[in-house]
Amino acid sequence: MSTKTPTEEDILRPINTLTKKYFILYGAAALGLVAFLVAWAYQLQKGLIVTGLGDWGSGGGSTWGLYIGAFIWWVGVAHGGIILSAAVRLLNMDRYMPVARLAEMTTIGGLSAAGFYILVHMGRPDRMVTSVIGHYHITVNNSPLVWDVTVITAYFVLSATYLGLTLRYDVNRLRDDLPDMFEPVYKVMTIGYTEKEDQVIDRMVWWLAAAVIIMAPLLLHGGVIPWLFALLPAMPGWTGAIQGPMFLSIALMSAISGIMIISYAFRRAYDWDHIITDDIFRGLLLWLGFFTLLFLWFQLQTIINGVFLGPTNKAVAIEAKIAHPVYQVAMAMIFGTLVYIFLQGIRPALFSKKRALVASSIILMGTLTEKILFVVEGFLHPTFDIYANTPGTYFPSAIEWLSLVGTVGLVALLFLNLSKLVPVVELHAIEHLRGDHEHSEEATEPEVEA
Repeated sequence: MSTKTPTEEDILRPINTLTKKYFILYGAAALGLVAFLVAWAYQLQKGLIVTGLGDWGSGGGSTWGLYIGAFIWWVGVAHGGIILSAAVRLLNMDRYMPVARLAEMTTIGGLSAAGFYILVHMGRPDRMVTSVIGHYHITVNNSPLVWDVTVITAYFVLSATYLGLTLRYDVNRLRDDLPDMFEPVYKVMTIGYTEKEDQVIDRMVWWLAAAVIIMAPLLLHGGVIPWLFALLPAMPGWTGAIQGPMFLSIALMSAISGIMIISYAFRRAYDWDHIITDDIFRGLLLWLGFFTLLFLWFQLQTIINGVFLGPTNKAVAIEAKIAHPVYQVAMAMIFGTLVYIFLQGIRPALFSKKRALVASSIILMGTLTEKILFVVEGFLHPTFDIYANTPGTYFPSAIEWLSLVGTVGLVALLFLNLSKLVPVVELHAIEHLRGDHEHSEEATEPEVEA
């Protein structure tokens, strides 16, 4: 355990320092986003035909593909992030308080990337106005796309409110040490603030956290999005009640992995060893192992129910899935990571932050691969075979791969910008850590004889 006492100066360090590494990372993230925007402009000019999202059928490919697979993945990252932050508050998991705000920001970034994918996959962004917003009262009853837009918007507003309420406390107390150039922003963030509202805000944040936990299995990655797949009987590779729990487990796996990577980056960049401690990484790694175990169990349930005396169409879809080399590699990566997490739990000497970072990266790659394959395989093996003789295969185009680079760049830019505007670690977390540190020092002081 670190002997260094956390201070307000520590959490203000990202705001008050600029380094060459920051500008290099900012430039790389901006370049990735611009590269995709250029590719998207080309797609808008030529149409979706320039991507791999063309023919549909056993021999033709998929009209959904990397775009929708990545959309599901980003929604999962976002959903899992807000669940983690809500759990910290509801269950008094003070151990993880230093990463709670990073989890909230991860949610904002993930939802932004997911919403971007909706615009990209619609072909023409103006359809968002003409087909969704302009006729919302009609389309909300008939269009799965509008359900997606609705729940993502609702969760974005909920998450932004959740984050904004907790920031009022910090910004008001650290106002004198924050950059003067952002003073207009801080005035808006703390408009009407008085210290009397602190208790009210605490209760509001608690109830918002409760709402997040309650809504988790009902909306977004535990409800609406898996229902859009599970309730389509013509797609045997998608159907089944297991999809809701499966999607939710992937969301939590992806979010925990992403938060560990982001936390490691901030810890290393700003010497936060005494704030984002090894204990946090150990705990997050164990939670990652738990949800990974659940995910693999759900996968096994899907396979058994498909290949063991299941309906012929479902058996064909599941057998094709488990025979695909990409699926086998993804599952091997995830299972191998679970084995490492299990072993380091038994033998703590196997733990290291870098190994935790590698495990997180493998889980992110594995879950993204599984989601893309889930979407594509669902199209390749429908119940009806009217497209069976359509020539061609699906493989993500360069534009689709660039979309991943661009959305990762978008989320990175969000963190890089927010880290210069507001504290990414809560002041409450510092106050709690300081109290624990002082209590620990008192407990270790030698008793003085009378």
